[in-house]
Amino acid sequence: MDFSRPGAVDLSGLAADEARSGRGGAAWAHDVTEQTFQEDVIQASMRYIVVLSLWSPRSEASVAFNAVLGDVVGDYEGRIVVARVDVDAEPGIAQALGAQAVPFVVGLLRGQPVPLFQGTADPAEVRQIFDQLVTAAVQAGVTGRAEPTVPVSGGADNAGGDGEAQPSDPRFAAADAALDAGDLDAAIAEYEKLQAQHPADQEIAERLGGVRLLGRTRDADLQSARAAAAQSPDDIAAQLLVADLDVSGGHVDDAFARLIELIKRTQADEREAVRTRLLELFTVVGVADPRVATARRALASALF
Repeated sequence: MDFSRPGAVDLSGLAADEARSGRGGAAWAHDVTEQTFQEDVIQASMRYIVVLSLWSPRSEASVAFNAVLGDVVGDYEGRIVVARVDVDAEPGIAQALGAQAVPFVVGLLRGQPVPLFQGTADPAEVRQIFDQLVTAAVQAGVTGRAEPTVPVSGGADNAGGDGEAQPSDPRFAAADAALDAGDLDAAIAEYEKLQAQHPADQEIAERLGGVRLLGRTRDADLQSARAAAAQSPDDIAAQLLVADLDVSGGHVDDAFARLIELIKRTQADEREAVRTRLLELFTVVGVADPRVATARRALASALF
């Protein structure tokens, strides 16, 4: 199957069908059907990343790959959820996606499919792709986290667990509505209100940082920004914009290195502005990310 084609897949016509139970899973992996697809995949992808894994119990490779995806997704603590589709039970979803074989895996951000895997991959490759998905999600303003699902076990006869992700935090309803409407300023204002009320809440800080980043980069042209930064290496705004674009594009180390070098060359208010932006980008990337830990050490050396 040609993955170079545009990802304009129409998922709106999936008909309702009888729900089936889960077949095992990790804390952030669950089964979906045509009946639950709209809520558990399309709507959920407005809040966090959904990785849709098409599989069949007749394909040992797809069963094994589901286990790999389930293991890896736990590292992202709700930023990514794996939604499994048994194509034998739910052929309509496979047809809508144009899947010719399993395993077939796509990511969804704000309802838009992003082709990931046709076939299997090792855990290291899956983590690399998931890291890129997180960066793309930040750029798209998708910075929420799902609540862990309850792991279920057994086969098709197990009707106990529903495997559905928990609803999103109601605190974010107004901001999510603003994002859905494309009003970034309103979303930022809502997150700023929440941050004032809960200054130590890491998820609020991550969401706010992600939406601010989206606002700063959505109309920017990378090539023009790079040219301007190269021409004026002491132009703070130009350097900050390229760093923002690098984080959005997955070049996290480049962004951090650029700003740390800029801190070494600046003083007073300019240095503080760069430091503040760098700290915000740390939050966007994730404070537990090893690249952040490395950059924090470099920042301390640059400052002291």
